[in-house]
Amino acid sequence: MRYFLELAYNGKNYYGWQVQPNQISVQEVLEKSLSTLLRENIAITGAGRTDTGVHAKKMFAHFDFEGKIPDDLVHRMNSFLPKDICIYQIHKVTAEAHARFDAKGRTYHYFVQIGKDPFNFDAAWQIHFDLNVEKMNQAAEYLLGTKDFSSFAKIHTDVKTHICDVKFAKWEKSGKELKFTITADRFLRNMVRAIVGTLVDVGKGKISLEEFNTIIAQKDRSFASGSAPAQGLYLADVKYPKSIFINE
Repeated sequence: MRYFLELAYNGKNYYGWQVQPNQISVQEVLEKSLSTLLRENIAITGAGRTDTGVHAKKMFAHFDFEGKIPDDLVHRMNSFLPKDICIYQIHKVTAEAHARFDAKGRTYHYFVQIGKDPFNFDAAWQIHFDLNVEKMNQAAEYLLGTKDFSSFAKIHTDVKTHICDVKFAKWEKSGKELKFTITADRFLRNMVRAIVGTLVDVGKGKISLEEFNTIIAQKDRSFASGSAPAQGLYLADVKYPKSIFINE
């Protein structure tokens, strides 16, 4: 039987989602927890691979287990896991359901703090000058639609295409906090952080709207700005077809 874990984590203390040698990852911690509690070696597959220091408010991962899942497994996992990883639910899904390949849309949030704040330095990008949010939103409109996002992609990755369909991209300001929300069918490695870094340069006045549109058209990472810091980025949601969930 296949199951989906619905979870969240603070990525500050992890070298990303994916298991890697000699570094602690979210995937490794979850696999050890499940394997211990279910008394069987359990491998999990995530909906994506967040980078070092990136957070997730809602992440999904699937695993297979043929025995009986204890009714209190969510509670037991949360008691077993460190404080920076939380399990929300365990969903029973169809045998072919895949946490990564069946995802129909993903949403990320990026937080920017204007000015110094001693309480969120590891949860947002602190910037010590005002930004033109109106210009940033005008530039963000150029992201909408299906297009090649090579200008915002980490180079030398093994993806077959850089084509993504961005359905929503907008900045919101509340006091000294800015939140960028972006939704697409898929994202490339480092894509959101590269977009944010470039949009912030629009907000600074370093890049014009016309130049931002040209950066997209160049399909070359060297034309965009540097990536925004990892601590401001959160995977906020992953959408799946309802048909893969059993009895929900």
